[in-house]
Amino acid sequence: MDQAKELLEMPREFVKDGRQFLTRCSKPDRREFLRISQAVGTGFLIMGVIGYIVKLIHIPVNNILVGGA
Repeated sequence: MDQAKELLEMPREFVKDGRQFLTRCSKPDRREFLRISQAVGTGFLIMGVIGYIVKLIHIPVNNILVGGA
């Protein structure tokens, strides 16, 4: 009986926590949205440059190791 109450209580707590989360959240204003977009774009750019540099280094090293048939 006690386990059944616990199993029924878990979804109720989940829904309660979800409602609290949604009431505390707010849509970002234009300025905040632009700052987040810039941060994400900068992150993509940096990761792309790092990936390009790694690939640039990997190709010649791989050719040296494999023997460049």
